[in-house]
Amino acid sequence: MIRHARRQFTRQAAAVSALAMPAFVRSQTSPVDISVAYSIPVLFKDLMESLAREFMVKHPNVRVTLRAPEEGYEQILQRNLRDAITSTLPDVAFHGLNRQRTLAERNIPVNLKPFMDADPQTRELGFSPSLLSLGQVGGAQTGIGFSLSTPILYYNAQMVKEAGGDPARLPSSWDEVIKLAAAINEPSRNRGGLFFDWTITGNWSWQGLVFSHGGSMMNADESRVAFAEAPGQSAMAVLRRFVEEGRMADIQPAAMFQDFFAGRLGISMQSTAQLGRYNREIGGRFPLVCARYPLSAPGARLPAGGNVAMMFTRDGARQKAAWDFIKFACGPVGATMMVKATGYMPATTLPAQRKDMLADFYAQNPNHQISIRQQDVITGWYAFPGQNALRITDVINDHLQTVVSRKGAADAVLTKMAADVQALIARKG
Repeated sequence: MIRHARRQFTRQAAAVSALAMPAFVRSQTSPVDISVAYSIPVLFKDLMESLAREFMVKHPNVRVTLRAPEEGYEQILQRNLRDAITSTLPDVAFHGLNRQRTLAERNIPVNLKPFMDADPQTRELGFSPSLLSLGQVGGAQTGIGFSLSTPILYYNAQMVKEAGGDPARLPSSWDEVIKLAAAINEPSRNRGGLFFDWTITGNWSWQGLVFSHGGSMMNADESRVAFAEAPGQSAMAVLRRFVEEGRMADIQPAAMFQDFFAGRLGISMQSTAQLGRYNREIGGRFPLVCARYPLSAPGARLPAGGNVAMMFTRDGARQKAAWDFIKFACGPVGATMMVKATGYMPATTLPAQRKDMLADFYAQNPNHQISIRQQDVITGWYAFPGQNALRITDVINDHLQTVVSRKGAADAVLTKMAADVQALIARKG
């Protein structure tokens, strides 16, 4: 009887003590569950699982559930647009830089600026204004950069040497790239010279060609398609030259990766995002050397690829946990893990300055420095306005396929492509 009374008193005292705590403290004693969505599992699955584990060690009061990854940026966008209708959005999602606009037009993301302003740790995370600008839409901080990339060229140094090239003096123009690719190409020995991956998500590769020739996707007020002007004409002509002069095969990226990793392809244009994968798959089979993407006009630019972390939840407790997760993933610790697992560059400046993070890593891995050296020419990954943004991506891809398969003249295809995209652009006002 005495023991029972003591137990009852202990329970009552604990309840009173808990109620006497400030609301904020009480909220921290209850676990908070947040869901996180991401895509491109071939690059991010292992990394995301590691980030979630490390975060939960440091934040034992938060449970992170990773949703099954979507295949690419278009797929996760479609999924989250459906989720918004059914009220099943994740608390945090990682979206392609060029897909922020579509989500913002539907008022789905939470503006992160108030969280940054209220958090004294923000200034310690190394988020520079220029890097933060990549996650801004319409004056709001729609996302925080997680992984950033630029297009680069990957070379099989052994094949370059055998074709008479110099791995220490790699091509700096498309003319030189095409010439070297033709020299490497030897069908009798099952060797290909070049693959320019024009299929990369969000028409990123097409934008790279146009921007590097000094062009743009649309005019200043976004009323008219601009990629069919002179810079775009030069860009499309170069794509066709890859096929006709560089002997580029009409294959899919999956086949290209296998050929390059096996030593059957000499040159590959891809995102720096894939560098970690190239290193793992090649092993010591042959020396891999990376080089800058050729710039073909004054004022040339390259689109910044990659993704940002976005907050979707409107629940106060989950917002706090979501912000803590975004800070961890995009901050110096998460960025260090991300760079070593992929080939992206971080959206924080701190890791590259610290020897305990990435300073030594970059010094020992010169291929990873190529993208950082191209930061001086990066610009935004363009997002077409309106409800047809995803359809426009498909329309452009279909026309590029026509050029690569040589089923239409480059100039005629470009004219038709511009007309088809113009028809899908929503009228302003």
